[in-house]
Amino acid sequence: MSLDIRPVAPADVDAIAALARVIWQDAYADIISAAQIDYMLDQRYNAPRLLAELAKPGYWWDQACIDGERVGFLSCLLTDTPGEIKLDKLYVLPQRQRRGVGGALIARAVAHGLAAGCDTLILAVNKGNARAIAAYEKHGFAIRDGVRVDIGGGFVMDDFIMARSIR
Repeated sequence: MSLDIRPVAPADVDAIAALARVIWQDAYADIISAAQIDYMLDQRYNAPRLLAELAKPGYWWDQACIDGERVGFLSCLLTDTPGEIKLDKLYVLPQRQRRGVGGALIARAVAHGLAAGCDTLILAVNKGNARAIAAYEKHGFAIRDGVRVDIGGGFVMDDFIMARSIR
């Protein structure tokens, strides 16, 4: 297995959105409604938004490929809190999970944070996503807070905020 992690390029945006759709159907089908999945995918993975984030300072998008197959991705960004970087998105195809891809992507987010002078990596994870929570705990994250955010369309995100030191 040859794992390659590299930045997402503008030409990759449609493929990343398609990959997100496949992964989200597996990850969230038993946690949130199909309508909320579609709403959130449309909100977060439309081409104009992804292209804008790719061009924005303090944002990073990376993709993981195994033997040339795109199998996952991450996005992370500097927050308004000094010394803090947020792992905003981390997704790996279900059949490629538990093989080190997620850990390698987390390491990439840590590297971005260290290069930017950060000492803390945070993320938000759905409170009902036990599989992801366990994976994040395995990588040193601990629950710091809980939030419930109205995202429009009659939907809410009910998340834990998790954090870990990166120094």
